[in-house]
Amino acid sequence: MTKHQIKKIDSGIRLDNYLLKKHEKMSRSYIKKLIDGKKIHVNGIMSVKSGYKVREGDQVIIDINMDQLVHPKFITLPILYEDNDCIVIDKPEGVLTHSKGEINDEPTVATFIANKLDGLSGNRGGIVHRLDRATSGVIICAKNEKTLKLLQKQFSERKVSKKYIAVAKSGISPKQAVIDIPIGRSTSNPKLFEATSSGKSAQTEYKVIDEGSDYCLVELKPRTGRTHQLRIHLKYLGYPILGDEFYGGKPDKRLFLHAVSLEIKLPNGEKKNYKSNLPKEFHEKIKE
Repeated sequence: MTKHQIKKIDSGIRLDNYLLKKHEKMSRSYIKKLIDGKKIHVNGIMSVKSGYKVREGDQVIIDINMDQLVHPKFITLPILYEDNDCIVIDKPEGVLTHSKGEINDEPTVATFIANKLDGLSGNRGGIVHRLDRATSGVIICAKNEKTLKLLQKQFSERKVSKKYIAVAKSGISPKQAVIDIPIGRSTSNPKLFEATSSGKSAQTEYKVIDEGSDYCLVELKPRTGRTHQLRIHLKYLGYPILGDEFYGGKPDKRLFLHAVSLEIKLPNGEKKNYKSNLPKEFHEKIKE
């Protein structure tokens, strides 16, 4: 059991943000699970919400043994390629690339590769780049520090070729072009991003490769790597990705965005192109 007495300086902070501040190794999702599971008490009240604003004098109790925290369950992820330096995974939709805190009970790509690493650790150990939770497809991870730096350098220098497929409403015109629109933090919601002239340079090549009466398949090749770039650029066109409720997309069973290929140079100097099959539900949408 851990107790906190709220001081004046912290008065007005959301409960989850206060706990993140005090326990930096905990992930936000893990804190939410503790709150929802009534393991966080405020002034003796268990039924509190993550958004509760703590007040000076409040007593916050974490009703768990911090020395016996749960560990993520082991998950098996599809492997497209593996050697002594790196591993390429076909990430399913719904799986996090990594948690935002070391204490997290949710399995991620990072926890899956953890026992394969040499000299790397932590909640982001071995993670070279990131796919959103809702995005599926090809992701490459490093097993050692030398490989991590080599692969990350290729991403930062834009020497990696990435290709995605998305589902959007039919009618995009022209069918093929380059979107060159800067992206920055949203002024209305700091957790999201938006197309804005004050943002950082961002370019995406797109091409409609199949089209049905209601939906189309769009091939996307990002030239830059801004957060949520593809999602924001298609929203800017007026054709947000199906299932992307954060950026204006029609609600559906998933975010219809899939990383179909990744071309990169391995530590041995060989350039490889790893591919992931497009999920069948993408094709099914075009036939509706």
